[in-house]
Amino acid sequence: MANHFSALKRVRQTERRTVVNRARRSRLRHQIRAMRRLLDQKDTAAAQAAVPATFSVVDRAAKWGIIKQNTAARYKSRLVLRLKGLTGTAAA
Repeated sequence: MANHFSALKRVRQTERRTVVNRARRSRLRHQIRAMRRLLDQKDTAAAQAAVPATFSVVDRAAKWGIIKQNTAARYKSRLVLRLKGLTGTAAA
């Protein structure tokens, strides 16, 4: 266990950040899961409506360092490709 005051403070900060990051990662996963469900159900209108909210959550997670920028780009790309596959036209 840490003995210096600065190390003790760093432990407290890390515990707080861990809680915040866990909530943000959970929100990201839930949003992506909801989007994938809509795509699986072939609900095109609802999926297109969910794209901006999903991209927003993914971009913010990348900005905060929850996921890397390339991971965010990959998530978005794959979701859009699946959506385009449903509609047959350019979407989003």
